[in-house]
Amino acid sequence: MFRFAATALLLAATLAAPMPAQAQDGAPINVNVNMARILRISAPAATVIIGNPGIADVTIQDPQTLILTGKSYGQTNLIVLDSRGEPVADTLVEVVQMSAGIMTVYQGQSRTTLSCAPTCQPVVMMGDDTGYSGRVLASSQLVQSAAN
Repeated sequence: MFRFAATALLLAATLAAPMPAQAQDGAPINVNVNMARILRISAPAATVIIGNPGIADVTIQDPQTLILTGKSYGQTNLIVLDSRGEPVADTLVEVVQMSAGIMTVYQGQSRTTLSCAPTCQPVVMMGDDTGYSGRVLASSQLVQSAAN
């Protein structure tokens, strides 16, 4: 129990704003799928490790700024080491679905997702119908190629 409390205090002292308050009391750091967030740490990071890189990715922007990106739903862990290999942080990361402005439409067993802020536009989300996702990606690539 004491070791867990000491680890939580170390994590709280190490991870700084704009981390959510719940990350400081031992709860996971939340990031939306397909989104990135900035994590600032109090000590320079030399190495960052993600337990399952299929769920999240992290890069070192500068020694005290990390960029955490949600790749798929689920939980994994994030370990940050300094240049001596000493742990700076060790915490859970939870990748969740963005809920604001997102609408999920079910037609039988087929699922599609729309981002409605303020006009509904199709988006690709894990679990959507593969035919729908393919059409959305093709449309996106067509718009991108026209812009270039």
